[in-house]
Amino acid sequence: MRDAPEGVMFLVFDDATGRAIDIDTHGTINEVITRLAPVPEPEETPSGPRGRGRPKLGVVAREVTLLPRHWEWLGSQPGGASVALRKLVDEARRTRGDRDRIRTAQEAAYHFMSAIAGNLPGFEEAARALFAHDRRRFVQLIAAWPEDLRDHAIKLAFADLSPAEI
Repeated sequence: MRDAPEGVMFLVFDDATGRAIDIDTHGTINEVITRLAPVPEPEETPSGPRGRGRPKLGVVAREVTLLPRHWEWLGSQPGGASVALRKLVDEARRTRGDRDRIRTAQEAAYHFMSAIAGNLPGFEEAARALFAHDRRRFVQLIAAWPEDLRDHAIKLAFADLSPAEI
């Protein structure tokens, strides 16, 4: 970026994944920001015979590999395999939603911590505490880290909690 001092290096992270993202920094800050805006996906135009699924509803056919006994069970369900699979997925999302959100937050925090704080004191123990979901120990172990890194790791790991719960 022409507006940034020469030789300045920085990392930008995606908070959803905790991974560093590449940014084209050529040009002015406004040009860089414009390139960061999400690009809408183009509408697909059919080039041949229409495939399976209901694309206008966002339904597309994908391949699923199951054993014959699984296909047999799915085929015997009311509404067939597709309905049964949708019900199974919806039920799993309802019952495992909190666990999935916790796991996603842990992974994002770990990716961020690995990239930015992997050499800091207590990193390995903090990672163990993170995946053990031991909030208090995690916060204790990273207390000596630079404030902005520490606070961001906590935010990524425990975004669903109030500060009093951490």
